Amino acid sequence: MTARLDGKKALVTGGGSGIGRATALAFAEAGADVAVLSRSQDEIDAVAHEIRGYGRRAEAISADVSDAASVESAIKRTVASLGGLDIVFANAGINGVWAPLHELEPDEFDQTIAINLRGTFLTLHYAIPFMMQHGGSIIITASINGTRTFTTADASAYSASKAGQVALAKMAALELARYAIRVNVICPGAIETEIDVNTNQRDTDAARVRAIYPDGQVPLTGGKPGMSADVADLALFLASDQSRHITGTPVFIDGGQSLLV
Repeated sequence: MTARLDGKKALVTGGGSGIGRATALAFAEAGADVAVLSRSQDEIDAVAHEIRGYGRRAEAISADVSDAASVESAIKRTVASLGGLDIVFANAGINGVWAPLHELEPDEFDQTIAINLRGTFLTLHYAIPFMMQHGGSIIITASINGTRTFTTADASAYSASKAGQVALAKMAALELARYAIRVNVICPGAIETEIDVNTNQRDTDAARVRAIYPDGQVPLTGGKPGMSADVADLALFLASDQSRHITGTPVFIDGGQSLLV
């Protein structure tokens, strides 16, 4: 049976491209009204137009997930526009600066934590009150880095933010279970997205763990990365009633990559 979200109201952060865009469109195709949030107004306007092509309501909201006032305003606008909130996909994030710890600047570390971890907290913080009366599903995009894989050179700030997201999700899952709100985490490996645009790497060879994988790092697909649509399918399942008895669970979607590295 295909997962359905008929009549549900969803918010997707980082919804202008990659995993966020693919998931927003999957939600709309499954029957949900969707608000897409990103810093790039042009991107989310285009996604909102595609959502309306499925006959669903859409709202394109430009916001900074690391800023409390911006997130609070975005959540309120979502609820006012769509008439409620049932599903939150906290997907916004950056790779940030990857550099050896002794070279990584404190403000570079702070920026990654602010967007990835603080941004997730703020999204949940302001969304939860609108979900407590009727329940719903919260899905967080983390990573294999910091949760199952620790060999990615110089990704300390990124990995710390992703480990924090998983811990936050598990705490939230227990706290919110009484309100029938489920909280789960998607941990992608290599996925074809635009997140590398937000990556600044310095001296990564200095910290790289030497390892060679002749057949590539993704066993299931002969080394090829996954697609945004693969993650969107998982997010759709976790958003739907088909996952009604799943909460507090990190789900790895990496084709076996993290079992190698």
